[in-house]
Amino acid sequence: MAITTGTGQRPTIRMVAELAGVSTATVSYVLSGRSGDGGPRVSDPTADKVRSAAEKLGYRPNQAARAIRTGRTNTVILSLTMLSDPWSLSVIEAVQRAAAPLGITPMILGDAEWVKVLGTHNADAVFVDAVGERDRDEPRRLAAHGTTLVVFDELLEPAGFDVIRSIAGPGCGLVMAHLLDGHRNIGCLTTSTASGSRGAPRYLAYVEALGAAGIPVQEDYVGVFDGTSAGAYATATRLLGQRDRPTALYVTSDYAAISAINAAQRLGLTVGQDVDIIGVGNTVEGERMSPSLSTVGPVDLFDRLARLLLQRATGTGPDAEPGVLDFPWQLFVRESAPHRGAATRLY
Repeated sequence: MAITTGTGQRPTIRMVAELAGVSTATVSYVLSGRSGDGGPRVSDPTADKVRSAAEKLGYRPNQAARAIRTGRTNTVILSLTMLSDPWSLSVIEAVQRAAAPLGITPMILGDAEWVKVLGTHNADAVFVDAVGERDRDEPRRLAAHGTTLVVFDELLEPAGFDVIRSIAGPGCGLVMAHLLDGHRNIGCLTTSTASGSRGAPRYLAYVEALGAAGIPVQEDYVGVFDGTSAGAYATATRLLGQRDRPTALYVTSDYAAISAINAAQRLGLTVGQDVDIIGVGNTVEGERMSPSLSTVGPVDLFDRLARLLLQRATGTGPDAEPGVLDFPWQLFVRESAPHRGAATRLY
């Protein structure tokens, strides 16, 4: 329980110092989280006394004053296009886990309004998961004005900001090769079939793999949804509810694949037996669900992304110029689309 003064005065750093029996400089040093930065050594018992006194008094550092003094806000911004997407949730979970010991607070920005927000808000580093066509010059402009950026993009080149690059095409080819080992009637659930769109490489992998196998693309096996989980569910229901339905469904994101599994089960289909469903992204949620989601994606993407972002935020880690961090993809075969020999093929 916090201690209050008779006048209702907000606890101050001086009050913490008096209760802990140390100087205000020691309190400032301990509560700023600067241990290990080459500054004065504070013993663990003393640091514990300071933290205990601060907790007892209900003292909270003035973040605005700290930002002016140190040039840091102790915040990072995560700009995420769709907060309900398991991919976004995996990013948030990894960054929160890595940021907590550093005393850094992640601020979540939904709907990708990052250009507008970064014009008025400061953070020690910013992660952007999607850069639209009209905003392609914004990362360069913001970096030139001092914003520390980490951008997830397959095409942008680093220009004062880091680029995390995870080329989807070859990885999606692994998915199709896996499905073609047991199916010919393969459907596709995607956000776009248009050339040049963000989802184009993932859909193109489907078209090219079928073509190489001598299988024509059937229009009624391709479902385009609006990018929402509800849209994915409705479109998957239509695809899998047909009399002559696909026996396998290639879905261009894990969150949509999870919706497709729900749709299949609602239709009375046993996923992994009556129909195989596979996603893209390798998210934690897909691995944890039942049936577990077969998918393709980079290994350790989320932890390495979080590590890079926080190294940039704190100025630690390798002293390297911003560059490209590339992730090779791997196929993860799980319950929703198991390996099939000739005896278990569904076509």
